[in-house]
Amino acid sequence: MRPQTAPPLPARETPTLLGSVALIAAIGLFWGGNWPAVRFILMELPPFTLRAIGFTSGALMLLAWACLRRLPLRVPPGEWPWLIVTGAFTILGFNLATAFGQLRMPTSQAAIIAFSMPCWALLLAWWLLGQRITRGQWLGLACGQAGLLTLLGPAALADGSQGLAGPLIMLGAALSWALGTVLIKRRGVWQSHVVVITGWQLAFCALPMIVMMVWKETPPAPATWQASTWWALGYHLLFSVTTAQILWFLNVNRLSVGQATLSTLIIPSVGVSSAILLLGEPFSPRVLLALLLTLAAVAIVMLHRPAAP
Repeated sequence: MRPQTAPPLPARETPTLLGSVALIAAIGLFWGGNWPAVRFILMELPPFTLRAIGFTSGALMLLAWACLRRLPLRVPPGEWPWLIVTGAFTILGFNLATAFGQLRMPTSQAAIIAFSMPCWALLLAWWLLGQRITRGQWLGLACGQAGLLTLLGPAALADGSQGLAGPLIMLGAALSWALGTVLIKRRGVWQSHVVVITGWQLAFCALPMIVMMVWKETPPAPATWQASTWWALGYHLLFSVTTAQILWFLNVNRLSVGQATLSTLIIPSVGVSSAILLLGEPFSPRVLLALLLTLAAVAIVMLHRPAAP
């Protein structure tokens, strides 16, 4: 099947430099600050419960907002398979893996591994979209692997499977998000409004989480939750699950895969610094080196001019 490519945006929808920068900055800050927020929630709520609440609340808020705006909730039949599959990777796979991953390793290190995503998206875009990889981008991929190996070094290997469990789960999260992002781009033009698409994606992702929550978990009653849990959950629902998710979908559709994923350059920096400040996690030389290598990898991959086909 040949990949569908989006036609040029109308003049009034062509992204301006200022608008693109603002979009990228907002996504980076919202998702970066979400890392310590999720860790605060996981101190009291189990993973399936967290994701069931997040996905359900996000779906209800977005679809209700779409109704108020009189946006059609009906999705064309041809878009449903793409909507479900891309949502399964970008929302369900990524968010579920990051929840379990943070329970098995420090949040600051988890954020670094998760946002190696652009490197994997570049490889997947090469495979699925036929986008060529330049020598400079291969260098970026090498930096990314070096950063990953820094975190998967002797300290992790010394703990055996337990030490590797968290990093491998976070690597799965990065791969899931990368594949979903490339598939969104492969789909090309979407007829449905971005709020409607995101709302339905969250609704479908909520169903298995509700089933797993009922089957596997016994969460504490809301009346017993600490204030920090409520504040973190409010931030998570408003800025990460809804606002940033919409902006991400809009970002991917407006820009190339490389330009769209540029926002991830900000996220690990915000995630690591906020985890250190709010969670009191140590900032060792190993973590610093892994962060610098990952940031260098993303910068090289995203900012290097693509090779001519």
